Amino acid sequence: MEIIRGMLAIFIAVSLLLYNSSNVEGRSRYHKPKNKSSKNKEPPVSPTPHDAPGHQSPTAPYPNDPGNTSSDYIFNVMDYGAVGDGSTDDTNAFRQAWKEACRVESGVILAPSGYSFMITSTIFSGPCKPGIVFQVDGRLMPPDGPDSWPEKDSTQQWLVFYRLDGMTLTGEGTIEGNGEKWWDLPCKPHRGPNGSTSKGPCVSPALIRFFMSSNLAVSGLKIQNSPQFHMKFDGCEGVLIKKLSISSPKLSPNTDGIHIENTKAVGIYDSSISNGDDCISIGTGCSNVDIDGLTCGPSHGISIGSLGVHNSQACVSNITVRNTIIKESDDGLRIKTWQGGTGCVSDINFENIQMENVRNCIIIDQYYCLSQACLNKTSAVYVTGVTYRNIKGTYDVRTPPIHFACSDAVACTNILLSEVELLPEEGELVDDPFCWNAYGTQETATIPPINCLREGEPKGIREISSYGC
Repeated sequence: MEIIRGMLAIFIAVSLLLYNSSNVEGRSRYHKPKNKSSKNKEPPVSPTPHDAPGHQSPTAPYPNDPGNTSSDYIFNVMDYGAVGDGSTDDTNAFRQAWKEACRVESGVILAPSGYSFMITSTIFSGPCKPGIVFQVDGRLMPPDGPDSWPEKDSTQQWLVFYRLDGMTLTGEGTIEGNGEKWWDLPCKPHRGPNGSTSKGPCVSPALIRFFMSSNLAVSGLKIQNSPQFHMKFDGCEGVLIKKLSISSPKLSPNTDGIHIENTKAVGIYDSSISNGDDCISIGTGCSNVDIDGLTCGPSHGISIGSLGVHNSQACVSNITVRNTIIKESDDGLRIKTWQGGTGCVSDINFENIQMENVRNCIIIDQYYCLSQACLNKTSAVYVTGVTYRNIKGTYDVRTPPIHFACSDAVACTNILLSEVELLPEEGELVDDPFCWNAYGTQETATIPPINCLREGEPKGIREISSYGC
């Protein structure tokens, strides 16, 4: 695990050093845009290297460090016609500011404090010159609900950052999702008559999406009340997230905090997430993910999956979650896969996790299903090398705190438990952990006691490479 962390830190540091060099070489070639840049503005907030104990921080400043950028490169959206009253459509001002900032190195698009900006669904695309910064110090929001959403705009997403290399999203402001009217659509879970769902349009936009981009930094912002996922990363490499606050109500449907898929080399540090779904969800194609210093909940915890839906292949590896608090959540640390999938989940490490009144604190569910019609299949995503170390706190007694439901077809292997101590938040100890076709060991005795793990390895186990990952 230390080797993996070192490799991740080296990858980020080398990439960022290269971008720093290019920024210094090219900076003198660009001049202040006439009548377009703001004067006497404070420099944007700079993300700083993660300083958690045991973490090897990058040795170089971030390539997009707005603290190193002069005001000559700040493109204030107010200078492009933004009104900032919360109701006027300021989309064009943001697009024009982006267009000009994209042309210069270390350009900063500034949404200043003291204003509320409403913009419609927009794709901010590259490639741009290195070091572009999107800084929100005011309030930025989409139209208020589906009835206000322009018909020509996609209802899948709101802000999209596409094909960018070396970009920072930062600021001291708020990105407000205006999600309440989306959550109340009759098709949403438990919104229909008598607690059911109803037919009708149901697609809701993700608030922020990064797609096919690299060397990204996100820091400092407050992001709240998304119609659906708050933040998504798809097809990205080299992502640093630090000191974010993400929040929505506990019953807001499908409002995952941070979702990543097909994304590698990710660090998520010192952040707080509370919402109506997973704090962090990790989809297929993800590897080398380090999560440290997270406060999660109320929520559905931290999830790997769901994986293998519609008989698909899924590969996830080298995931570490440590020094994290999960509270008042329906799940804690969860791996969930569908029957019939293929692929592998390997080298997963959960360490120093504090639980506070959490259901299903530790759960592997290889029978994940959204209806009662799912059948057992003869294939499954292989789960191996999952470590739970120093997991302590309290659980909700409505469900056992430890649940390993592994596939009949493909057993879970190399599960390791050490210093797991979980006590009931209230009521009596539930001393009936569940295991099915799960193989592993205990370095120390657990609370509650778990005697259902099988020793050794099942017959016919294959190498990880044989699963296509």
